[in-house]
Amino acid sequence: MDLPEEGKRSGLLALAVLGVLLVAVLTVFTVFDGDEGGDGGAAASAAPSAGRQDAANADTGSDGKQEPSGGATPIVALTEVAEAHEVMAKYMAGLSTYDHASNPAAWSAPLLGLTSGDTQMKQATTLPAGKAWAQCEADRCSSKGTATVVRDAMISDDLVRGSGRSISSVVNVSAARTAGGKTVTESNRWLVTVKEESGEWVVSGFDIFGLGDVGASEESGE
Repeated sequence: MDLPEEGKRSGLLALAVLGVLLVAVLTVFTVFDGDEGGDGGAAASAAPSAGRQDAANADTGSDGKQEPSGGATPIVALTEVAEAHEVMAKYMAGLSTYDHASNPAAWSAPLLGLTSGDTQMKQATTLPAGKAWAQCEADRCSSKGTATVVRDAMISDDLVRGSGRSISSVVNVSAARTAGGKTVTESNRWLVTVKEESGEWVVSGFDIFGLGDVGASEESGE
């Protein structure tokens, strides 16, 4: 059965209106979904940035200056440790540096200046004696010492007894001795202790630290 012409036009118009409404609804949903996704991405990217900034502030402080990682103060600063090592090496090398014409008083004076100056150090800061010195004079001997700090054994600050700061280190000492035209090198390790007196490091004692390589030849590279 054929519909009247007016009815056909009304049906087509209604379909057209429905189509327009459908397109509008789809457009609205698409726009709002896009905006929400964009905001989420911005929020996600902002969060890590804020986290990184907070971490940076925690590391550097509010004024942007780097803070030390630990709160403990070292007993002896590295620059002072280096000064202590220099005193150790200079003293121990000096003990093994002399020749057959060395005058005991003139030879020992500068070395004692590197020590605490007590009786123990005065007795330790001496040239070979007795038969050893007589043989050195007969052979017109000479000795050249070198010393190197190997490692630190102890760093302390005795607050209870008030003895102050001290450092004990292992020092390798080599002495090249020439006598009768022949040179031999003797090497030993010593445990050397320095203490602080009036802001200066001075040697307060030393003891043998192992048997060493006594009598090793210079050519052997010991």
